[in-house]
Amino acid sequence: METQFKSLIQVLDFFKEETTCVAYLANSRWGGEPSCPHCGNVGAYVTNRGFKCKAKECHKKFTVTTGTIFENTKISLRTWFAAMYLCTAHKKGISSLQLSRDLNITQKTAWFVLHRIREMLLSNQGEHLTGTVEIDETYVGGATKNKSNKKRAELRATGNQYFSKTSVIAMVERESGQVKTQVIKANSVKYSDVLPLIQANVSEDAQIFTDSSTMYGSLKHSYKHEVVNHVQKEYVRGAVHTNTIEGFFSQLKRGIYGVYHQVSTKHLGKYCNEFAYRYNTRKVSDVTRFEDAIQNINNVRLTYADLIK
Repeated sequence: METQFKSLIQVLDFFKEETTCVAYLANSRWGGEPSCPHCGNVGAYVTNRGFKCKAKECHKKFTVTTGTIFENTKISLRTWFAAMYLCTAHKKGISSLQLSRDLNITQKTAWFVLHRIREMLLSNQGEHLTGTVEIDETYVGGATKNKSNKKRAELRATGNQYFSKTSVIAMVERESGQVKTQVIKANSVKYSDVLPLIQANVSEDAQIFTDSSTMYGSLKHSYKHEVVNHVQKEYVRGAVHTNTIEGFFSQLKRGIYGVYHQVSTKHLGKYCNEFAYRYNTRKVSDVTRFEDAIQNINNVRLTYADLIK
C-alpha cells in the first residue's frame, strides 16, 4: 500500500477508516502472508477477529497488533499513526499536553503513547561508528538554586548539591551524520565511564575528535585521538573540531527546554533516543521516516506499570 502524505491533514485523510489502518499495518508487518507472533510460523486462518496460526503445535489466535507497541491499546490505530507522524516529523518533538489537544485524548494517554513510540525509535544500535567520529558530553537539568526546597535538601543529603545535572555522552560519525547517545547518571563523568561506551560503539580504526576534557585523556592508547582545546579558545584546527556533535546537542537541549521543559533522569535516555532517531533520519522525507518507524513496532512492549515503576 503506497503512502503519500506531507501533512497531518493528509495523514488523517489517508488513514480515514480503521480498516485502512489495519490493512496498512498488516502489509507493513507481513507483506502478503501473516506470520504468527507467538511461534513465527508463516500462514494463518482468517477469523472474525483476526487470525489463527496454521501450525498444529501452536493454533493460537492473534491480531495485526499482537506483539507490537499497539498491543492491547484502547485507542484507534488512526490516532496512533497521527501521533507517530507528529512525534517523528516535529524537529524538536511534541509535548504530551500538545498531543492531547491535537488528537483529543487525555494528557495521561498522550504521555503514555509518546513513551511507547520512543521505546521503538532506536536506530543503528548494533552498528559501530567508523571513519571520523566526534565525541562530546553535555549536562541536562536545571540549576540547583532553581529547585524546590525539598529537592535541594535531598541533594544536600547525598552530597550532590553543587552538581545535580545528568550527563549525556554522544558520538557522531561525521561522514554519515549518524549519532548515538548514552545517559550516564553519575554526577561527574570519568574515563572509566566513557571508555566502555566508546569501545562498544566506535570501531577500533576510527579517528576520534574530542575536546580537552580529562575524561578523554587516555583515549590515545586505544584510538587515533585528536583534541581541540576549548579552554584556550581553540574550536577548529583544520579538520579537527567537535562542531557536528555540538550541533546535535543544541537540538537536544532546545527541544528539552523549549518543548518538554523538564525531563526526569529516569526517562532522559528515551528522550535522547527520540532526538537521535530524528537526527539520523533528518535527510529523508516525513513519510519515509514514518514508514521506517513502522518497521520498528515488532517485539516492543512497554506497559504503563513498567513505565511508572
